Amino acid sequence: MATKISMLAIDLAKGSFQVCAVGPDGTVLYNRALSRTRLAALLAEQPTCIVAMEACATSHHWGRVAQRHGHEVRLVPAAY
Repeated sequence: MATKISMLAIDLAKGSFQVCAVGPDGTVLYNRALSRTRLAALLAEQPTCIVAMEACATSHHWGRVAQRHGHEVRLVPAAY
């Protein structure tokens, strides 16, 4: 049985991104570093969920990529 991911928390960087998948009960399912291409592929193949990331220069680009695949995007201000 596959575990459903309810949220992807993404820490954006230049070359690699840290992605943390969280289940519906709040448990961390995985936490791994991904390349740009692999992040784009993950967003495309992942069933719709919440995608949270810090609001920064590239978050708008990645937010649009996630929205194209049906995800709900939440940008978190850096102060939090």
